[in-house]
Amino acid sequence: MRRFRITIEFDGRPFVGWQRQHNGVSVQGSIEAALNAISGETVAVHGAGRTDAGVHAAAMVAHFDLEKPLSAFRLMQAINARVRPAPIAVLDCVEAPGFHARFDCIGRRYRYVIVNRRAPLTTQRGLAWQVQTPLDAGAMHDAAQALLGKHDFTTFRSTACQSASPVKTLDRLDVQRCGDTITIAAAARSFLHHQVRSMTGCLKLVGEGRWSREDLAAALAACDRTALGLNAPPDGLTFMAAVYPSSQPEVSANLTVL
Repeated sequence: MRRFRITIEFDGRPFVGWQRQHNGVSVQGSIEAALNAISGETVAVHGAGRTDAGVHAAAMVAHFDLEKPLSAFRLMQAINARVRPAPIAVLDCVEAPGFHARFDCIGRRYRYVIVNRRAPLTTQRGLAWQVQTPLDAGAMHDAAQALLGKHDFTTFRSTACQSASPVKTLDRLDVQRCGDTITIAAAARSFLHHQVRSMTGCLKLVGEGRWSREDLAAALAACDRTALGLNAPPDGLTFMAAVYPSSQPEVSANLTVL
């Protein structure tokens, strides 16, 4: 039995999310079905994180065990052939003895994209959140810094969240504007269910001038989901990278295929 690590890119729109579910097609389930067809084995794929329905990934990391004697390159090619036409692509595949995509991961990075304009979205439809009201990205960035550090993020946590604790340490939450596009970059060891979307929704209120930095800080301090101002839609959210110890380099987008 050999263990493989794969890096996956996917468009989340057709899926119920990363995790295998009974109510629809998932990314995890699609890859497992491909591996079953390739090998004849029942294979469990374990991801570095979970994404909701409609959320995308530029470099989701996962691992699985396989008995069939295939090279990593041939296996990558076979998975990509089998998952078509689903918008899933394995970007990288290597043998990784002892590797665990979830438990070895020491950091996760997300990006949220807002397109701030009145004209309808075309090429970015489903890949960004369109906000027509003018947003002050500078005010959003300043307010975002109030969320950095170790806090109880209950306010920004879905009621369906299965995490054992609402306490997380947020390492980065940067807001930048380039033309009509506002990008929010978030980094932490791990996130609660809906945390990035909930923080983004509240930052949108700040950008509109409806909330201040103090309002955002008060929502955090409330530790109460009812204090949440807004939960952003999944469209603009992308899982960008999984971070591993120095012996296992960060896995992110634009990898060279081995």
